Amino acid sequence: MGFSIALIVFSLLLMLLVLMHKGKGGGLSDMFGGGMQSSVGGSSVAERNLDRITVVIGLMWFACIIVLGLLMKLDS
Repeated sequence: MGFSIALIVFSLLLMLLVLMHKGKGGGLSDMFGGGMQSSVGGSSVAERNLDRITVVIGLMWFACIIVLGLLMKLDS
């Protein structure tokens, strides 16, 4: 039960983080200001940190999928 809730939470976080990434050719990220050019020098650092957080959440999501699959296999 706990891994199912964690999977839902990680899925929602992953969707949110992917939508926050800067778009290269438009898309949903432009709705949140991703398409606007900014002159702030720290934007590349923020983008790298967002990439790192997205990768970590993605790995946690993948681990939850594996654990849930193993638990389902052991229960049956």
